[in-house]
Amino acid sequence: MTVTIYHNPDCGTSRNTLALIRNSGEEPKVIEYLRTPLAREVLANLIRRMGIPVRDVLREKGTPYTELGLSDPSLTDSQLLDAMMAHPILINRPIVVTPLGVKLCRPSEAVLEILPNPQRGAFAKEDGEAVVDADGHRVAKDPAA
Repeated sequence: MTVTIYHNPDCGTSRNTLALIRNSGEEPKVIEYLRTPLAREVLANLIRRMGIPVRDVLREKGTPYTELGLSDPSLTDSQLLDAMMAHPILINRPIVVTPLGVKLCRPSEAVLEILPNPQRGAFAKEDGEAVVDADGHRVAKDPAA
């Protein structure tokens, strides 16, 4: 079985997602997409497989999104992909591929929906938020929080 994560080690969500994958006993293929940019066809295929609009994969924070005028609703998917190819930091992360699907894992615990193996123990995010209990079950969020 192969799990692949398109990862940015400078991103806490990406690091938490990678740790959740490893907590399931899987050692994924890690692709640092800022060092090894994706081919346009690969990115387009990942977006198609996720079943989400191209615009939903664009990252605004900490990117040239505003300077490039990417909020313009008249921009085509092809133009948005061109921008992501020219500036890979615009690609939101992490994107995870498993035998069960492809998902943009924001928040990081979204990866639990597509991991083939259960969690093997407790897991808390870097900020201390509990995600998985000692029995490997997802921790319910407090509705008051």
